[in-house]
Amino acid sequence: MSEPPRVVIADDQALVRTGFRLILAADGIDVVAEASDGDEAVAAVHRTRPDLVLMDIRMPGTDGLEATRRILSEAVPDPPRILILTTFDLDRYVYAALTAGASGFLLKDVTPEHLVAAVRLARTGDALLAPAITRRLVERFVANAPQTAALHRDLSGLTPRELEVLRSLAGGLSNAELAAHFHLSESTVKTHVARILAKLHLRDRAQAVVVAYETGLITPGTGARGTGL
Repeated sequence: MSEPPRVVIADDQALVRTGFRLILAADGIDVVAEASDGDEAVAAVHRTRPDLVLMDIRMPGTDGLEATRRILSEAVPDPPRILILTTFDLDRYVYAALTAGASGFLLKDVTPEHLVAAVRLARTGDALLAPAITRRLVERFVANAPQTAALHRDLSGLTPRELEVLRSLAGGLSNAELAAHFHLSESTVKTHVARILAKLHLRDRAQAVVVAYETGLITPGTGARGTGL
């Protein structure tokens, strides 16, 4: 059995941190540090080398967006995945965090079950992407936030099948839905996704979604079969 994720919780509200810590601890997840601002979050990551950071955006001093950039841009081996905490489902700062390398986001009113599941899945690169809300967020801000478009990539190195997979992935399809859509095994789909991420130098599927929109491979208002949108 694999070791449980090691988590840092960064939020300026002590009650939020305590609530999340108790929920995660009850499921055997190790909260290795807490932080009340971005500077503390960066220091905690360097000190504890967690697998995951739950990062609030709006904190005094250094905010969660700048902390995310610093954590993911510094030359540390195997940087943690970062899940953004937000009160609003379409917070304009969340899109900027995704372009900076965050792996997804959670609403602060997330259910305990969803919180635990998200944290346990975060290391797989498939976390928090299937929910339609992520696609809606990207659609809303990609056309209006060119200054945050830090992930532009040349897609010419992808095969036609990889382009099809990326387009459908950006539409919100999970690996199982991709497998059914393309009549492939899930293991083959995972191989395609891994190759796409490697060729585009991306950390996970969240960044792949952003790239698909920013390069025009998929445009706002278009979906993929199986998303229900």
